[in-house]
Amino acid sequence: MTHGTRSGEPAVRARHTVVVGGGLAGVTTALALADAGVRVTLLEGRPRLGGLAFSFRRGDLTVDNGQHVYLRCCTAYRWFLDRVEGAGLAPLQDRLDVPVLDLARPEGRRLGRLRRDALPVPLHLGRSLATYPHLSLADRARVGRAALALRKLDLADPALDTQDFGSWLGAHGQSARAVEALWDLVGVATLNAVAGDASLALAAMVFKTGLLSDPGAADIGWARVPLGELHDRLARKALDSAGVRTELRTRVTSVSPDGDGQWTVEVPGETLRADAVVLAVPQREAHDLLPAGALDAPERLLEIGTAPILNVHVVYDRKVLGRPFFTALGSPVQWVFDRTESSGLREGQYLAVSQSAAQDEIDAPVAVLRERYLPELERLLPPARGAEVRDFFVTRERTATFAPTPGVGRLRPGARTKASGLYLAGAWTATGWPATMESAVRSGVSAADAVLGALGRPRPQALFEFEEAA
Repeated sequence: MTHGTRSGEPAVRARHTVVVGGGLAGVTTALALADAGVRVTLLEGRPRLGGLAFSFRRGDLTVDNGQHVYLRCCTAYRWFLDRVEGAGLAPLQDRLDVPVLDLARPEGRRLGRLRRDALPVPLHLGRSLATYPHLSLADRARVGRAALALRKLDLADPALDTQDFGSWLGAHGQSARAVEALWDLVGVATLNAVAGDASLALAAMVFKTGLLSDPGAADIGWARVPLGELHDRLARKALDSAGVRTELRTRVTSVSPDGDGQWTVEVPGETLRADAVVLAVPQREAHDLLPAGALDAPERLLEIGTAPILNVHVVYDRKVLGRPFFTALGSPVQWVFDRTESSGLREGQYLAVSQSAAQDEIDAPVAVLRERYLPELERLLPPARGAEVRDFFVTRERTATFAPTPGVGRLRPGARTKASGLYLAGAWTATGWPATMESAVRSGVSAADAVLGALGRPRPQALFEFEEAA
């Protein structure tokens, strides 16, 4: 089979790559390769694309399995949104603004805000920190000093990965209140771990990149439509337009080298031959598919732990929240988002309560969670006290992310393996980022780049522009 390149060069044999896994990492890899003129087959075991960032129907509602956000500094995910023509459906805030509610504070001091000014780093957060009611004056001063110390850390220093963030914060004068009201407020949502359980390397990366790199870096974006619209429907449309063959409900049973520089990928009822294979699946699945010798220590993939995320979904008969989202202190409730419009709800209000680092609750019965969270929402939102709860349900992702524990950095492999033509992608690979949508897309770009290098194909300039923007 021949394939003419887009620039009108002479036709060459279309090199074929099989991408295993249709989450963000796999879709990104497939699009990047197809854009470079490589013939791609994408195989996904589920009946949809999108991995762990997906939607489903519940009665008349379209529900996301969990609330996902991204930041302005997430340049790779923003590239992905542009590439699938979905950027307008997941807009960013004009300027970072996070309402923080603490009912333990006196009346009139319960609502604080973390927001930025149009000033250079680190002054952009100075006024917000100076007026933040949830920290004492002394704590605010110590937070400023810790932020400056954090800014000086060298993210390339491997010693950072051996330390935990909580101990570092303690050594830099951060009180338990400062950790709760500021560092964990951001860190738990981005790392899916409390400071004491998180690698200093990953925590420093989050805070340096998100809060201390560019004034607008931490501006928050989120989908105003169901995630399935972006990660499944629009992704599938982009893949189809790029000429990618996409097979859903297709589980790969084995991946093996042929000995002639090609690869064999077995699925029920078909054997595929490929010049390259990218495993864009969770680490345990990748471990099970890896041929012997592909990694020096494949068992390390099994040492990468996982961390759960729980989402509590509540549909009220009336509006009880007047802002798009808020976060809470002194409550089991972490972040609450209004999902009314995106779900298609026509009357009342639908709130999603997103609970990261949810090890203690991930297996709790729905009745127990209902007893815990409905009174908390009434405490935080007075209009909820007289409202009727029309629906209450829970979504659980027991292995939502890899656990960002100290030492995890040495366990995360890069895109290349020791087997020529076999590559890895996934948020759990060595992207330098915690397990986010950004990390997943970056891993797909890295895998595509490695494949193109091996196949002798040029990099599409547009694909790598986001790296310069980072």
